[in-house]
Amino acid sequence: QVQLVESGGGLVRAGESLTLSCTTSGIVAIFGARSWYRQAPGKQRELVATVTAGGDTNYADSVKGRFTMSRDNSKSAVYLQMNGLKPEDTGVYQCNAVVTWPRRENYWGQGTQVTVSS
Repeated sequence: QVQLVESGGGLVRAGESLTLSCTTSGIVAIFGARSWYRQAPGKQRELVATVTAGGDTNYADSVKGRFTMSRDNSKSAVYLQMNGLKPEDTGVYQCNAVVTWPRRENYWGQGTQVTVSS
């Protein structure tokens, strides 16, 4: 089984920065697309950023220009650099991974809390 573990969340003030990490463990697997999602209190979960299997990145309009997603294939890890944080960015951030081998599966991390004060 593949396990995803997020870290790097915390409490910051508006305008500050955080970097989230998502590391993997478990059986050897081939990964497809990797994504970051977030869910604010009382809101639906939303897609924040995705890096495709080919290495292309896509961002939600609300974070474009402020957030940067990257991956380290040697470590099977992904990161989310968040600059210029706003109170609206507050929520639980989860990483997601598509596995294509040995079976096509979808995995979620446990989530890490990001709180941005005004």
